[in-house]
Amino acid sequence: MHALHALVFLVIDINIDPDIGQWGPFRLSWHGLFTAVGILAGVSLSVYLARKDGIPSEVAQEIALVGVPCAIIGARLFYVAEHWDLFKGSPQDIILDITEGGITLYGGLIGGALGGVVYALIHRWPIGIGLDAAAPGMVLGQGIGRLGDLINGEHRADPSNLPWAVRYTHPNTLGELGVAVHPTAGGYEMLGDFLILALLVFVLRRYVRVPGWVFASYVVLYGLMRFGLSYTRTDEATIGNVPVPQLVAAATLGIAIIAAGVLFRYPGPITEEYASRHWNRDDDDPPVPNGA
Repeated sequence: MHALHALVFLVIDINIDPDIGQWGPFRLSWHGLFTAVGILAGVSLSVYLARKDGIPSEVAQEIALVGVPCAIIGARLFYVAEHWDLFKGSPQDIILDITEGGITLYGGLIGGALGGVVYALIHRWPIGIGLDAAAPGMVLGQGIGRLGDLINGEHRADPSNLPWAVRYTHPNTLGELGVAVHPTAGGYEMLGDFLILALLVFVLRRYVRVPGWVFASYVVLYGLMRFGLSYTRTDEATIGNVPVPQLVAAATLGIAIIAAGVLFRYPGPITEEYASRHWNRDDDDPPVPNGA
């Protein structure tokens, strides 16, 4: 198996088998491996940030145990809905082929957020603070998961002659064999995810004082990026000639703005750790912490 190698000023060849191995009916791909690594890294980061904001680790882990499966289910269901023609003849592949790829990140974002929020509401845990801790972990997991997309060529993109265009040369590739294309999912979006992560952790979490606004900013930033990247993707389902991810991006962006307004007026419980981290200046009065 050859590693990635660059043809200087021409194209980047990727000659890697998307599949690592097969055990019975289950096949493990690089996509599945990096998805698992991304989930582990993302959950670890979110639990750490939640603890810093006053949410006990066991509570954050409990929310993750609900949110992660909901994210996986949502990601798969969105993909199946977008590409139902691939599954209508073999519905068993909805479950059996998930390790090979075939998930939609927007489905994961929506499913994971809804599952975590509903569970936190039931237990009356601080929603806004929890979402702000979850956002960096979610985008970290997305960025790591995109490494699998870079290897297997799952998401088709427009042809390109740019120096960083990728060309898949392995016969088992999921991409178009031998054609240089934009590295949209595994390149542009992966770098965008890590840039958003840096903004969330080093800027927004430090200066944004309304619980939930960091998460809302994540939804807006990712939505804007995903909307623009659709112009270089060729494998997206459309409704009225508009790519479905663009429609979802516009909808989630609007919901995020509305949610930000609601959270501004009703921020919910504030932990002592959160208040201490955000109101350590004398420019205004801090809120009264009312428990986790």
